Amino acid sequence: MSVCKLPAARRVTLALAPVVLVGIAVGIAVGMATVSIVAAQGIPRSAPQGDTVAIPSAAGSSSPAAAPAGSTNEAIPTKSLLGVLRDGGPLMIPIAICSFILCVFLFERCISLRRGRVIPGPFVKRFVEQLRGGQLDQESALKLCRENKSPVAEVFAGAVRKWGRPSVEVEQAVIDAGERTSNSLRRYIRLFNGVATVSPLLGLLGTVLGMISAFNAIATADAMGRPELLAVGISQALLTTAAGLLVAIPALIAYLYFVSRVDKLLIQIDRLAERVVGLIASDGWDEESQKSEKRSRRTKAA
Repeated sequence: MSVCKLPAARRVTLALAPVVLVGIAVGIAVGMATVSIVAAQGIPRSAPQGDTVAIPSAAGSSSPAAAPAGSTNEAIPTKSLLGVLRDGGPLMIPIAICSFILCVFLFERCISLRRGRVIPGPFVKRFVEQLRGGQLDQESALKLCRENKSPVAEVFAGAVRKWGRPSVEVEQAVIDAGERTSNSLRRYIRLFNGVATVSPLLGLLGTVLGMISAFNAIATADAMGRPELLAVGISQALLTTAAGLLVAIPALIAYLYFVSRVDKLLIQIDRLAERVVGLIASDGWDEESQKSEKRSRRTKAA
């Protein structure tokens, strides 16, 4: 029996998962700041053409020479993050929206997919022990499941509704409840995949528009000898590409992690549901009871 049709179980290390997710959020902020710093560094202004520096000659006279470029001590101009977003063009707005959506639903899924919320240990332990001890009937067991309202309680409730039926009917009820639970747990996960797919495409579109702007400057303003006219289009192309990748990479990591997390939780729910089916089905059997009976028999035989 299985709660739902699952692919092969992905065995991943989840011990450092909270650190990784926090690192993703911090990485987005640090990355945007890095883009701001890189884009904000301007070229120092060169000395005016009229400034000269006297260079002593062999005869002791001095001859004027042009001052080297960048010899002034002027501060490097900087830009704010808002200025960088403005320089990236209009496509930086949807990329920023994708970044905001990613951060919001990243924290939402981290809270919703905690094991203590999906499979609360105290409830599961008490529920199974009371079923094994015969302390629950169908109505009281269903009441406990409704009061808990966790995903594993919804699956248990589906099995309890078929109390006393053959194991095949109880298992089918568990499968149906598991499908609904699976859809609930996988909610918003496709959104991460969508952000990871759309953000690089927006960055690529911004790159194309930036290069079009640069070539238009060459065609209309004779910018071949004036690099400052080309800088606007090229800067827009690079900024949108960097911003798109900066959002897409954390989104893809979050998508892969949450898919694996949901699969692991569903497998655990499936194992717990098997125990409940064995306790309430008319032809079911309890694995723990069978093991205890075997141990008692071996003790008596000894």
